[in-house]
Amino acid sequence: MKKIFLAFAKYDQQANKTIAGILGKLSNDDREKNRKSYYKSLSELFRHNTGCSVYFLSMLKEAVSGNANAQKALVPLAKIKELKGNLSEDQWKQAVSFSKIADKALVDFINALEDRDFEAPVKIDWYKGKPPSSPLWFMLEQQVVHNTHHRGQISQILDSLKIDNDYSGIDIKFL
Repeated sequence: MKKIFLAFAKYDQQANKTIAGILGKLSNDDREKNRKSYYKSLSELFRHNTGCSVYFLSMLKEAVSGNANAQKALVPLAKIKELKGNLSEDQWKQAVSFSKIADKALVDFINALEDRDFEAPVKIDWYKGKPPSSPLWFMLEQQVVHNTHHRGQISQILDSLKIDNDYSGIDIKFL
């Protein structure tokens, strides 16, 4: 199971790096323009993925509180600050830096997990408390699906702008 989730995390890392590179070539105005998506701009979609990675990882932290290496892997997340509204070019660079921190933390976290950790219950307050928790492996899967979903939204917007963005092509260099 660990190999699978490590591959997912490394894929996320590579895909986010590729998307950041594509978005980084746009003008700041194009990146920040309201594109009528739920999170409005391409920049906000990208930042939402980083914010949700931090959110998911913070939920998982408690479930493996006895794993010192997993806890250590999440320490860098404290460097990530929420960036709101339209960003300047320097703030965009900061957002990309935060994405790299979150992606590395996910890879390091999964590397630190023991087989038993994947079954650890993660407390959730969704579904009106039923169930009150789900296994850590399920929450990791949800995090990967979430990020892929929003990168798909970014891809759709880039497609409409006729900007090449084949970030999702099978690239196995990360393995």
